[in-house]
Amino acid sequence: MPQLRAVVFDLDGTLVDSAPDLLAAANLLLESLGRRQLGLTEIKAMIGDGTTRLVERALAATGAVPADSKLHVERFLAAYEAEATRLTQPYPGVLPTLQHLAEDGIRLAVCTNKPLKATTAVLGGLGLDRFFSAVVGGDSLAVRKPDPRVLLEALARLETAPNQAVMVGDNEHDVATARAAGVPMILVSYGYARLPVAELGADRLLHRFDALPAALAEIAGGPPPRLDRRRRRPL
Repeated sequence: MPQLRAVVFDLDGTLVDSAPDLLAAANLLLESLGRRQLGLTEIKAMIGDGTTRLVERALAATGAVPADSKLHVERFLAAYEAEATRLTQPYPGVLPTLQHLAEDGIRLAVCTNKPLKATTAVLGGLGLDRFFSAVVGGDSLAVRKPDPRVLLEALARLETAPNQAVMVGDNEHDVATARAAGVPMILVSYGYARLPVAELGADRLLHRFDALPAALAEIAGGPPPRLDRRRRRPL
């Protein structure tokens, strides 16, 4: 590929383990409705298609989806955004790896199906926001992953062509998005995928986030380039 200029990341299940806080917000909603509580394994299988689908799946798993489900989505988001990082943590190796990439002049972005307000709450609450020049949430456009337009929007904000970028994610939507956009794809094995990750057809499969620089080097045909230091974004 041409010179590597940018890496675009999914958020939940890739950069951060957000399932505990999503579970807490879902269970608050379910408790208010007199329904049973969900477990961590259950909520992980509901993540990846945006907040509306997560809430609908939680409601369906504990009874039925009521006609006023939009109201329940709003209640869920209010509870979640109020404490979006109480239990959420970056996965091991995320902070030093992002620092390494930023210092090498690689432009970084987030492309997620989580709503933008909730996304910025997570990134800011964990101190990750300083690494990213662009953030595209699930409500930033009229479409969400696996539609490639969300990834292409992130790349446009980074002023980077698809063949100069790599996407990193954890599930089938990330792979489909990257493939449709013509962007090489790296998949992590520890996230919230609902299908076997080894069968999703990513260019590389990582079991540890700190293995990312080496995987990027393999895809780019050499070590991630050090760009002109005057063009680096200060952290």
